[in-house]
Amino acid sequence: MTTHKSTPLKTGFFTVIFFAFFTLLSCKEQPKNVVERAPITFTKDGELSILKKDTETAYITFDIEISESEYETQTGLMYRSSMEDTQGMLFIFEDIAVRSFYMKNTEIPLDIIFIDENMHIVSFQKNAKPFDETGLTSTVPAKYVFEINSGLVDSHNLEVGDLVQFERN
Repeated sequence: MTTHKSTPLKTGFFTVIFFAFFTLLSCKEQPKNVVERAPITFTKDGELSILKKDTETAYITFDIEISESEYETQTGLMYRSSMEDTQGMLFIFEDIAVRSFYMKNTEIPLDIIFIDENMHIVSFQKNAKPFDETGLTSTVPAKYVFEINSGLVDSHNLEVGDLVQFERN
């Protein structure tokens, strides 16, 4: 009668083969858990009108979403795939300062309008490109910032000095 001894080398080899086989079996294509983000929809918080600098009648009016909290300000229009030309987002700050915005996670091109404490347009950043993380800064201090679809500043002939008025719902 002969007996076979298992050498550590043989045992180790078969152990590696065994684990490799079952590892490969467990690597089958598993269904991926894709987290779908619910679309962010526009919430009308009020209306904003722009008056040409030498008139007292509204030149154009937008439905606005108002951003005041730190979270709302940091998120802005991120993760939205579209916005109507009659809509915009108004950012309201507690202080007056040079403002800088960027387009991180923002899918739509925008015009950014900077407004002073007297509600006059003081600066623009036109045609901000989606996903661009370059700082887009006001040329002078501002208390409010208004974002609208790219191209609307030019198509409505908006100018520095135009007056802005808004009211909440």
